[in-house]
Amino acid sequence: MIPELGHFALALAVALAAAQAVLPLWGAQRGDARLIAAAPGLAVGQLIALATAFGALVWSNVVSDFSVLNVVENSQAAKPLLYKITGTWGNHEGSILLWCLILAICGAVVAGFGRDLPSALRARVIGVLGASSAGFILFALTESNPFTRVWPPPMDGQGMNPLLEDPGLAFHPPILYAGYVGFAIPFAFAVASLIEGRIDASWGRWVRPWTLGAWAFLTGGIALGSWWAYYELGWGGFWFWDPVENASLLPWLTGTALLHSAIVVEKREALKIWSVLLAIGTFSLSLSGTFLVRSGILNSVHAFATDPARGIFILALLALVIGTALVLFALRAPVLAPSGLFAPVSREGALVVNNILLCSMAAVVFTGTTYPMFANLIGGAQISVGAPFFNATVLPLSVPLFAVMSLGPLLAWKRAALAPAIRKLWWAALAALAVGLTAVYGLGHALAALAFAGAAWLVLGAFAEIVERVRLFRVPVGVSLARLGGVPRSVWGSSLAHAGMGVTMAGVAGMSLAVHTIVAMHPGESVGLGGYQWTLSRLYDAPGPNFTARVAEVTVTRDGRVVTTLTPSRRSYALQRNTVTDTSIRTNLLRDLYTALGEERDGAVVLRLHVNPLAPWIWLGALVMAAGGALSLSDRRLRVGAPARHAAATVPA
Repeated sequence: MIPELGHFALALAVALAAAQAVLPLWGAQRGDARLIAAAPGLAVGQLIALATAFGALVWSNVVSDFSVLNVVENSQAAKPLLYKITGTWGNHEGSILLWCLILAICGAVVAGFGRDLPSALRARVIGVLGASSAGFILFALTESNPFTRVWPPPMDGQGMNPLLEDPGLAFHPPILYAGYVGFAIPFAFAVASLIEGRIDASWGRWVRPWTLGAWAFLTGGIALGSWWAYYELGWGGFWFWDPVENASLLPWLTGTALLHSAIVVEKREALKIWSVLLAIGTFSLSLSGTFLVRSGILNSVHAFATDPARGIFILALLALVIGTALVLFALRAPVLAPSGLFAPVSREGALVVNNILLCSMAAVVFTGTTYPMFANLIGGAQISVGAPFFNATVLPLSVPLFAVMSLGPLLAWKRAALAPAIRKLWWAALAALAVGLTAVYGLGHALAALAFAGAAWLVLGAFAEIVERVRLFRVPVGVSLARLGGVPRSVWGSSLAHAGMGVTMAGVAGMSLAVHTIVAMHPGESVGLGGYQWTLSRLYDAPGPNFTARVAEVTVTRDGRVVTTLTPSRRSYALQRNTVTDTSIRTNLLRDLYTALGEERDGAVVLRLHVNPLAPWIWLGALVMAAGGALSLSDRRLRVGAPARHAAATVPA
């Protein structure tokens, strides 16, 4: 009965989303107050319907209702309760339903927190979100129905992909989707304002907090996925330029650009056309990532499905959403001429440079990710584009970007002088130089030393604006401390986000110094690596709730003293007839001792051993970036007090 309730709720959600797409837009166009007033209620109603459907699917998994095909294919009775719940979205159908639920939450959030918006604009934004939601819910109902029944029901299910039975990946999709789908709100604001025919400073103020929230979630989601791949897949690295990894990086790059360009719209009413295009492009890249993961055209450990019919449906939906937005943009763009002017050397100019570099990176990553696909489609050529290409093209673009990140906040708005801003950063530049020289002397690795110097520049330069605001060392310390309390949270948040990038960069630099080896060892044998002695103490079997594990006990010593004991394993899942690697890692936040267990032959096992300096800093930096975004979002000035709208520009018929 519960699955039928979920199915009915899903069908009801389609109807409510369709009404949400039509009635508010029609009401705003005609100035009908009743239809405009219906928008929030429809958005909340759609959310309730989808929450009911999602709850029904979760319940079916928890009670192991094997009359539901989705539960049969992705669960089993012996699976731990946590993974029965999180496994709801660990498959294609469930993940699409989660996507729909988060999109409905976006509409309800705009309805609840957008009360200060002009009523017609809010109705249009909710209407655009409803139109996007209707397409995805229809897809879930027709091509990816999670409530399809099977009869007779089997005694047990086929089980979940063992790689997904992990806390990191269990919570990775909801956070990542909150970022992906969160960019639907800036997209809806862009489309709604294009329909209205005017974009001004208030548009930039309204879009910024929604963009910032989505960006913070996407940052956390990408970091969590990278961390999962690091410790679960046993490769020992943090980023492999996997096509699906790149699919999540693309909207992050353009979303970061949108976050900064919206500031220029708010301050100078410039970059309006560009910002609208970024809002459309960022959500389009989120949709494109969904298509790539679910169409079966990408070969990746992250891919969900290989059903061409589903891919065609998503491709058609993608073309409809993006095509409609771009056609509307082409028709309305002529009336969005910028009204604000600024000099090339100014804070606005630095933000423009930021946008150019970020979007150049996105173009490079997009080209490298999709070129093999198109080469195979057009000419049948089997081409692989890997890390060497991306490193050689993305890293050179990062250097000027990192330089501007510290310099830009010290430039004045509208017109500035470059030399005074550079002089304000002398202490950060001197410290970065000292770090670089020390690294060269101590490590003998020029590229890593340059990266460490860049990390120091970013971390110290991130707080240069705060140093200037409190006039540190130029007024008494008590005065500086008093002024510190007046620094807005948005400034602190921005500084934290920039510093977080520096921490991540230091982690990446440390990982470039990692050492590793792959050895075949018998119990009692030892090998030296990275100044440590690694001894395979014993091999033993251990039972799990729905698997059996072969475990290696590895004792790590240094100078005769035991540092830690690592227990990597290989888990065998009888039901899925699959074996996965479970790594063992010990960290002191300055380095990771990392082991992964391979196959066993004639009493010897293959061990992958790593010493990874500063590896935790990669994800710590991402956490700091996301926290910086959340801190900025808590600044009330970003959420209220939008400037009054100008009179609407005349739109050609």
